[in-house]
Amino acid sequence: MHYLIVSFSHKNSTLAIREKLAFVDDMARLNGMRELNSNSHISESMILSTCNRVEIVCSCNETELAIEAVFSLLTNHSGLTPHELHERADVFDDEGGIHHLFSVASSLDSMVVGETQIAGQLKDAYKLSVDNGFSAQKIGRAMSYAFKCAAEVRNATNISSKPVSIASVAVAKVKESLGDVSGKKALVIGSGEMSVITCKHLSAQGVDVTVMNRTFEKAEAIALECNARVRSYEEIAYAINEHELLFTATGSLTPIITEEMIKPCGFERYWFDMAVPRDIECDPELWSIRLFYVDDLKEIVSENIALREDEAKLSYVIIRRHVVGFFEWLKTLSVEPLIKNMYLRASDAALRESMRVMDSGYIPKEYEHAVHKATLQALKRFLHPFAKRMRDGSDPMRVDALIESMSFLMNQEEGDDLSQNSCTYYPKGK
Repeated sequence: MHYLIVSFSHKNSTLAIREKLAFVDDMARLNGMRELNSNSHISESMILSTCNRVEIVCSCNETELAIEAVFSLLTNHSGLTPHELHERADVFDDEGGIHHLFSVASSLDSMVVGETQIAGQLKDAYKLSVDNGFSAQKIGRAMSYAFKCAAEVRNATNISSKPVSIASVAVAKVKESLGDVSGKKALVIGSGEMSVITCKHLSAQGVDVTVMNRTFEKAEAIALECNARVRSYEEIAYAINEHELLFTATGSLTPIITEEMIKPCGFERYWFDMAVPRDIECDPELWSIRLFYVDDLKEIVSENIALREDEAKLSYVIIRRHVVGFFEWLKTLSVEPLIKNMYLRASDAALRESMRVMDSGYIPKEYEHAVHKATLQALKRFLHPFAKRMRDGSDPMRVDALIESMSFLMNQEEGDDLSQNSCTYYPKGK
């Protein structure tokens, strides 16, 4: 079994490419995972799709063939050529894949290092996969460790001491341009976490916030939480021309704001499109609008990375430790059945030999229990150092070879079912 991750992010792909790759809703992700799991070389899959990244996570038996299946899915889904996908993608397997997964979960791979949204997005992606039967034990083990790793990074470093996100960076960009934003009017369109964070940041700066969403009740709930106004989505064409600040973060497949909706205004406008695919499609220079897309926020992001560089170094030490611990744990899970089988065989051999001695009359019948115990104890003493070495092997990536060799050496004779044996298995430490 191998872990495989194919990654497209702000590091290797433009916004236009990420728009084509994006799995914009649950149905698209479910269809993608269904196609992946139908491949004979992939047993489990999960798809993470955000404004900054698309991550395909798989458990597979043949890495190269699984990679082909992933790129086939992405080619059909995005319309991009296989060559362009291969040129851009970062492909990680086994230890590299787990290290990348832990880095993503800990927000070390995010555009805004230390941002808090990615952990929730990853949990949602995993839940969707598990709930629909596309992930099970293998990806589950990796995700469990990923969340533990992310929690330690947050608790042991200051990397998230001042929580940031694309939304907070967008608000910071407004403040950088306008200075005091108190009293400014802002329209926030969308009902996801990005919109909630944006509303909270704006309200904290004294901005007059109005929330809008296709589902009025969702907008109403956000407005109540963030002390904002709410407005019907049917008024979008009017609303976008009445506010100095505009923030969009919807899941729409097509732009919600187009050229013909925009009217001249007597004030300067700052628009932030934080969605993938993009929500806004217009010529900003024609309307004297300062328009920012996700990738336009990289300047502030770069400053964020520089400020957190030392914390990031400590975080990577934590991640590396968790990666090693994860594979050590997997190795133990794989080796334990072999050790159990070894002890069961020893118990069976001890029982057979002691009974042979008793049946031959070499030792009085009243000593039967003592003979059984002594014979078994001798075999236990003999096997103990071997079991310890199997558990303490320093290179977890070689465990497959160990399992294969031990399985060959202990190959049971046909019809020899030790699971039915009543002898005792002596586990670690006994």
